[in-house]
Formats: sequence, structure tokens, C-alpha cells
Amino acid sequence: MPNADEHRLHYPLADAVPAPGTVLEVAPGLRWVRMGLPFALDHVNLWLLRDRADDGREGWAVVDCGITSDATRNAWERVFAQGLDALPVLRVIVTHMHPDHIGLAHWLTERWGARLWISATDYHAARIGSQSTTGFGGDSAAAFFAAHGLIDPDAVAKVRARAGYYPSLVPAVPAQYRRLIDGLTLRIGDHHWRCIAGYGHAPEHIALHCAALGVLISGDMVLPRISTNVSVYDAEPEADPLPMYLASLERLRALPADTLVLPSHGRPFIGLHERIDQLRAHHDARLADTLTACRARPTSAHDLLPVLFHRALDLHQTTFAMGEAIAHLHALWCAGRLERRRGDDGIWRFAAA
Repeated sequence: MPNADEHRLHYPLADAVPAPGTVLEVAPGLRWVRMGLPFALDHVNLWLLRDRADDGREGWAVVDCGITSDATRNAWERVFAQGLDALPVLRVIVTHMHPDHIGLAHWLTERWGARLWISATDYHAARIGSQSTTGFGGDSAAAFFAAHGLIDPDAVAKVRARAGYYPSLVPAVPAQYRRLIDGLTLRIGDHHWRCIAGYGHAPEHIALHCAALGVLISGDMVLPRISTNVSVYDAEPEADPLPMYLASLERLRALPADTLVLPSHGRPFIGLHERIDQLRAHHDARLADTLTACRARPTSAHDLLPVLFHRALDLHQTTFAMGEAIAHLHALWCAGRLERRRGDDGIWRFAAA
């Protein structure tokens, strides 16, 4: 069901979405691919851009990859057979290191002899994650969430058991890459695409803007229906990512209001400035709710879950929700509006300063 905010956005393709293994043309030389995910968020959008190699060969640039799974590989093979006009993949561009974006990069680059293009920060984070599930599960993540109030033995045990979560979806990362940085302009086919770095969701997320086409490949930085996950994880336990995310949104406001936004989840839409306003209002309301809860009594991140999330959460959602709750607490704590103390039970609680 559409929510109220969605009604203020314009969806030029209406309800059309590509079936797995097929493509949908969004603009000349720009095609949409959608792959399934085994989570409540059940899909990821990927993009094909007509490209030209330095030696003049025609082909495609792939933007984002999907997770490593037989279903995703099989869907890609159908795309290769029917959706590329018998042309090769020339390069693989990845917006950031989360599994649904980089999971099959190793396979795609090997399959086509193509190079991976990604920010250095996310490349190295993915390399580490593929060998050790930092932030997503295992002993360190379980201890971190327990220190923020997730003390149910069954939940803690399940987080600890997810030690192989990231490597199961990203078992390998290409051994070589080309670095994307903020402000870099890529010539992809007949068009120039500018890299826009964003922070708070991933270490160094890269969105791509083409002024000539009026298109932003936003990755996860701007989504039409859901808010981008902004979390604190065990590897950086005092992180303050929410202000970085909000500042990154404001940088995107400099793009034209009629930009066609191609998000990683949901449908392509027009209404970038409206959506930025909605996301800022969303986080302002969450921060206000967090502050109210902490004024009433010292509050842990786990205490905040029913305040910030008004629905039942599975384990996958709970880990994201815990990370988000900590991010909102840290935003107020680092701004001097909350203070935190660790109780005799080892749990961090936050109270009004």
C-alpha cells in the first residue's frame, strides 16, 4: 500500500517493474534490472548503462550486482542472453559495500573480464567483511548489541550465530579495482556521470548523476518508500553517522528538482527535493521521540525499539533497528543533548543532559 509521502512523488513509469531476468528501458541506453532478495526488503534495483571501452568496443556498464546466490546468477544469465543486445559487460560499478550491491561483483568481473569500480573505503570494507562479518553478526556484534540492551538470550545467540552472514552473500571481492571519489566524472558511453559521495549509510557511498539525462542513480542514499538505514556497529562503537547522512542529503538538494531518481529499492521517481524534506522530517520526528523517551527515564537502544518502530521485527530487521536506535541516541549524545552512563548490568543508557 502506498503511504502518504509517496503520493507527493511522481512515478513516471507508474507501476511497471522488470521481472527477474528481464530489463526495462528507462531512457535511451539506460535499462533497469531487478533482482530478488531473501529478506523483508525483497528486491534490489540494478542498472545497465550503454558504454564504450577505450578501444572502441561497445557494451554495457553494470551498476550494482545483487547478492551471491544461484537465483541471482541465473537471472543475470537471462539478462545477458536477452537484455544486452548481444554486447558484453565492460565494467562493473558498485555504489557501496552492502551485500545486495557488491555480492556478485567477483562473478560478474570474472565472467566478463571486467574491472570493478568502487570507492576505496567501501572496497576495503567489503574485503574485510567477506573474511569476517563485522557489524552483521558474530561475537563482537552480539556483545555490542547486548551492551545496548539486547539481552534476550535467544536473540543474542542468533546474532552470534550470524558470524557467516556477510561472507555467505559476499564470498569474494575482486582482487583489483578502480577507485571512485567524490567529484570524479566518468565518461560512460555518450554521457558524463559525476560521482557524489554520501556518508552515514555506508563508509563512502557513491551516487551517480548525469546532468544531460537529468538522472540520479541514488543507490541507497534516497529511497522513495522507506528511509535509508543509518546505523552504528561494533567496529566503530562511538560513531555518529546520522548527521553525516543528513548533510549528504543536503548536498543532493543542489540537483534539479525534476531529476529522475533511480533508487536501489522501490520505483524510479521524480521529486528529489520533496523526498529530502520528507526524510529530514522523519529523522527530526525520531530524534524528538528519542529525546522525549530519554527525558522520561534513562533509556537503552533496545528500550527505544517500540518507540521508533511500530511493527514486529524479525532478527534481520532487529539488527538494523538496533543500529538505527543507537545512531539516533548518538546524534543527541554527541550534540550534548543527552549523556550516557553504563550501568552495573553493563548496558549503556542515555538520559537528558
